[in-house]
Amino acid sequence: MNPSETLLNVVDVEATCWEGQPPPGAVNEIIEIGLTVVDLAARERIAKHRILVRPRRSRVSAFCTELTGLTQAEVDTGVEFAEACRLLAAEHRADSRPWASWGDYDRNQFQRQCRATGTRYPFSGRHTNAKVRFTEARGLKRRPGMHTALEIAGLPLEGRHHSGADDAWNIAALVLALAATGDWPGA
Repeated sequence: MNPSETLLNVVDVEATCWEGQPPPGAVNEIIEIGLTVVDLAARERIAKHRILVRPRRSRVSAFCTELTGLTQAEVDTGVEFAEACRLLAAEHRADSRPWASWGDYDRNQFQRQCRATGTRYPFSGRHTNAKVRFTEARGLKRRPGMHTALEIAGLPLEGRHHSGADDAWNIAALVLALAATGDWPGA
């Protein structure tokens, strides 16, 4: 394995959400970015990060708080989306390091929000959909959610489900399980 390819960023985002349709004028916006750095060569999770992001066109609903644990007051202490993207590139090498997420929601949400705000996309083009890899490696007919995948893999759910930082940590455990069986790119 190329030494520069041994580190992988595992990313999970939480976004504003509502039970049913969003209020008029509101859109899904990233409010938390969870990032776990995985050392594929050492087969370990080496860092866990969390970036809170202030939404500009929506507010955190009661439904969203119940789901994620995040409140409007908490995300109000976060950074602007453009600053979060700058931090991802500057502090976490997101623009050059390969990255993974569970499904395509996170990648698509970043692309949508970057387009809508005129913000430079912070990630390299080397994205792996961990949900697809897991499904193929296990020979499953349906793509499971992260929580179900942890159960299938015999791994514990660590922390709170729908916390970006905790979900990235748990997805990283699934990535390491795939790497251990040779089912992860470059592993």
